[in-house]
This record gives sequence, C-alpha cells and structure tokens, in this order.
Amino acid sequence: MTPTQPSERATELRALLSDYSYQYHVLDKPVVSDAVYDSLFGELKKLEAEHPELVTSDSPTQRVGGELLSGFTKVPHSTRMLSLNDVFDRSDVEAWVKRTDKLLPGRKHEFFADIKMDGLACALIYQDGILVQAVTRGDSYIGEDVTANVRTIKNVPLRLRRAKGYEHFLDGRTEIRGEIVMLKKDFEALNAKQVAAGKPKFANPRNLAAGTIRQLDPKLVADRPLSFNAYDLLRDNPDEVPTNMFAYEAISALGLKRNQQATVFNKLADVMNFVDYVEKIRNELPFNIDGLVIKVNDRALFAELGVVGKQPRAAVAYKYAAEQATTIVKDIVISIGRTGAATPVAVFDPVVVAGTTVQHASLHNADEISRLDIRIGDTVVIFKAGDIIPQVQSVVAELRPKDAKPVDYLALLAEQYPELQFERSGDDVVYRIKGLSGDLILKRSVEYYASKAALDIDTLGEKNVVALVEAGLVKDLADIYTLKTEDLLKLDRFATVSANKLIKAIADKKTPPLEKFILGLGIRHVGMQTAIDLANRFESIENLANASLEQLQDVEGIGKVVAESIVAWFSDADNEALLKKFDDLGVKPVFNRKTGKLSGKSFVITGSLNGMSRDEAAEQIRQLGGNFQTAVAKDTDYLVAGGKVGSSKLQKAKAYDVTVIDESDFMKMIRS
Repeated sequence: MTPTQPSERATELRALLSDYSYQYHVLDKPVVSDAVYDSLFGELKKLEAEHPELVTSDSPTQRVGGELLSGFTKVPHSTRMLSLNDVFDRSDVEAWVKRTDKLLPGRKHEFFADIKMDGLACALIYQDGILVQAVTRGDSYIGEDVTANVRTIKNVPLRLRRAKGYEHFLDGRTEIRGEIVMLKKDFEALNAKQVAAGKPKFANPRNLAAGTIRQLDPKLVADRPLSFNAYDLLRDNPDEVPTNMFAYEAISALGLKRNQQATVFNKLADVMNFVDYVEKIRNELPFNIDGLVIKVNDRALFAELGVVGKQPRAAVAYKYAAEQATTIVKDIVISIGRTGAATPVAVFDPVVVAGTTVQHASLHNADEISRLDIRIGDTVVIFKAGDIIPQVQSVVAELRPKDAKPVDYLALLAEQYPELQFERSGDDVVYRIKGLSGDLILKRSVEYYASKAALDIDTLGEKNVVALVEAGLVKDLADIYTLKTEDLLKLDRFATVSANKLIKAIADKKTPPLEKFILGLGIRHVGMQTAIDLANRFESIENLANASLEQLQDVEGIGKVVAESIVAWFSDADNEALLKKFDDLGVKPVFNRKTGKLSGKSFVITGSLNGMSRDEAAEQIRQLGGNFQTAVAKDTDYLVAGGKVGSSKLQKAKAYDVTVIDESDFMKMIRS
C-alpha cells in the first residue's frame, strides 16, 4: 500500500472537516460525534504544525467557528468571543503556567477554575438593565441575533435584578456571556415523548440545544426546556470587573444562573485536585461537560497577557479524555486463542481513548471485518466498550487510500499460518484450527511451559499434564499455580510424596527468568534467542505487552512476521486475561541482564560437539553474558567448528572476517 503523503492527507482532512462543519453548523445534522471531529481536527493541526507550508487560508484550523446560518440578522460582537487552547494533562497545565509566569515576572496571581459546559455559546446584551439582544458566537467576530428565541428561555431574566453594591450594572451596557444547554433530565424526558410519538430520538443535549436556538419559530423554542448558564460579564469600563470571580458574584447578584463549583486557587496543585474532583462527579452534574476552564483570575493581568492568534494567553481549557478518537489501521494480524479460534486484530497508530493509550483492537471475526468493510490504511473511529476494551466503531470512508483493498480473510489466514488449516462449522462465526481440539492445544501449551527449555518444572511431564487437564484441574497455563496437594491426591497418578513434590516444583517457578517466561508462553515464532532478545530490550512482560510493531521490529533479528505474531498474541483477550491471572497468583517474571566473561560476544556453533549438546553450549554462552546466534552474520565474533562441519558457514565466516575456533578453544573460553 502506498503511504499517504502529508499534503494529500492535509487536503483530505480539510475537505472532510469542512463538510462535517457544514453538516453540524449550517444544516444542524451532525454526522459524527464531537470527539471524532476533534480527533481529526487535532490530526490536521499537528500535520500543519509539522509542515507549515501546508497551511491554507480556508483550513478549519484558521477559524474559530463554522459558517453562519442564513435567516438571522448578523451582529458584530463588542469584543471577540475567543476560543481557548486545549490542555490534556498536568504537564500541559504546568507548561501553560510557566509561560504565563515568564510574561508576568515576580507577580503572583490567583487561578480561577470553572466547569466547561457543553452547550451553545451566547451573549446577552442588557441596556439599562433590560434585555435588548441575544447573539450567538458565530465566527467569534459576528454572531446571529437570536433574541426572540432566547427570550423564551425561562431562566434568562428580561430585566436584571437590583442588588446592593451592583447597582451600576443597571446603567448603560452590560453584556453577559454564557452557554445555552439542555439539562440531562429534560433531554431524557423529551426523548421519552419522541419515542411515545413514534418519532426518532434526538442524538444528544448539545446538538439539540444548538439546533433549537436556531429555529426560526420562537414557539417551537419555547416548547423545549433550554437553560442559560452564565460565565462572563463585560462592561465598557473593564475596571468595573476586577476579577473573574467578581464577575461570577455579580452574575449571581444580577439574577442569572452560573456554576456554583467555580473556585479561586492560589496553588496549581489545588487546581489539579479540583480537576480530579470534577472528573469524579462529572456524571452526577445536571448537564454535560467536556472539561474545565482555568484562567488567571485578575482581569487586568488577563488583558495584559494578550491574545495569540485566536486564543488568550491567560486561559486554557482542560479537556477530559475523549471516549472516541481516530487513527489509521497499519495492519490486521490474526491471533490463535487457547481453543484454536482465529481472531483478527486491527493494529493502528497509538491513540489515547478514555485516558489510556491503545494501539490494537479486536475485530472479532471475518463477518465483523466484512460488516465494517475495514481495510489496511483506513482511518477508523476507536471507542472503549464499557470504558475498558478498545473497539473499532466505524471507518471514515472519505479518508480511505485509493489503493486500499478489501480484506480476504482466508488469504490472510493462509499468509500468516501457512502450516495450519482452518474450518468454520455450522453457525459458528469463528474460524478454528482444523483437527485440533481446545484440550489438545492446552495440553501441548502446558507441556511446553513446563519443559526444560522454558520454566523447567520438575515432574510436570506429558502424562501428568494429560491427567490434570482431563480432570479439569487445569484449564489454562496459570491454573497450575492454583493446584493443591488434596486436588492431586484425588487422581490415580499421585501419592502424598509425588503430589507434594509437584506442588513445590511449581511454587519454585513463581519468579522465573523473564526470557524463560516469554518462551513458555508459546508465542508463535518466538524461540529461545528471540525470547532473550525481547527480555533484554523490554525488561518486563508489561513493556513487551505494550510494544508497538515498530518497536518490536527494531529488535535485532525480528522482522514483520515475528512482530505481527507477538502483537497478535498480546492482543488476544484470553491472553490478556491469562497474564492478569498470572500476576494475581503471584507469578512475577524477573529480568536479570546476563553479564560475564562472554559479554558483548556473539557465537555460532556448527557441526557436532563431543562434550555437550548444541543447546547446552548455547545456554552456557547465554549464562556468561554472550549472544548465541543460529547463523553467521556481520556481528558474529566466533564460529565454533565441531565435527562434520559444512563448508557454507566456514565460507561465510571467512567473508565476514569471523574468528573460527574448535571445541577445545571454546571449552577453554567458557571454563577458564
């Protein structure tokens, strides 16, 4: 597949985002969620930052809002309704604070923080205390006059209240900005009416509020339960509103609703505690939110810090983790589970969804691939089912590469597992290995895990494994660590001594060397040397489980096929559960980097040895810190030539200037 060039990708993203914006802002018929739009917008913004020459005047990144609706009078704002820079974690906030402090050297200031409501921004203009106009945000410079509609919102006062200490706000022009929202309970009640009337449900409160306020018939607006929550107050003389907290106090005194959670803090640590607190209670709030607004509280300092582009320096929007995101599918690999079932897995560029980084998701089966029509190279929407398991929700077909081909699942199986045959029986949606039952696969897996090459568990040989599996005592690899003496004594093969011996042998292997544990898992294409290389590179099973295709292929000797096999194994839901079970049972693989007299030296053995087997020699090399190789390469230091040596390796050693030694020289090296 031909990689998409940055210029092509930017062009595609601009066109798609412009279309989404038109559907959302002009037709009031959004076709994707805000999270999907934001994710694609973020990709374009990053692309343009990396390639400034790609920025165009019509790029969505160069404007705040979308096109204005026709049907309403256009009204210029007294001052722009600016957007805020988004931040996503503590380090982002700390970086913002450092930039702010640098511009305000030696001047301490307070932080003002409030909930960021997910609604339609609107400005209410009062003249001598009387509501005279309501204007939407529009493109930040010019909005739409929606006064007739806003007057129907019951919590918008047509006349400001007179309150002691705030009487001057009833003289001249007072502008109050806020969000028009629909409360969750009102939205649910409205949808219940829709269902009862046989009409389709509304998508979400934010879209419904925005669509309602743009209706040309105020009577329809009056029938829908909208609310206005204020967040700012503007006067011709800015000195009349010294702080953002004062603005909130004035808003309440004048009779408008505002968020009571808004707070002033002196320390950043307290701000971040507030961020965590709101995230915990966000689902309990009466309206939807998408984060917090954090500002410099002092309005004079706020103004002094100024504006860069379209965002003020003195404020940021802290965004909570999106429940959806977009990314590009780089590969589709197939995992073989413990029952022999073949499960396809989408591997994609790492993306943050609901607060965690994910880089692969199960596609379940061939039918799901067909339903989604997912292809390598596709841009896809990722979400977390139950906020836990990453899933592919849909494909953004408009961004599909021209040469992306439909997935031929049987061909993919044959390509990745040429030595196996698969079948799909009856109504089963899953392809399984032909001729292998789940029990047979399990027996082989446990035998291999306990073998001398892997964990070397004494007395857990073939016959004992068969007995344990057939008795139902072992249903996965980790179950061997749950065995008890009394369980074994129920089987004909065990007496007290033999049962205790096996239990002790298993317990002794609860902290196996990491490379032995990796080998014992039975990951396809991962032999002893590859397991060692993986252990040396990633140093823990957790790091290996989270490794990307690129990181795996960076390991010497690991190519695309092996990397895909490793990703497929760790992507399988059964294997993820197995690793957690190992951990819960106290099985903790230990990484110890081997050092010794052979450290940094690579060996290849050819021909037969008299004093030991080739496997034993390889283990000796590894124990002394050396690297055992199966083929002569440019980085090979020694070729150990035993009996009946073939000429090809000797010729290769000569070509690469590799030192050739005999068995006696080798024995001196490892025993001296």
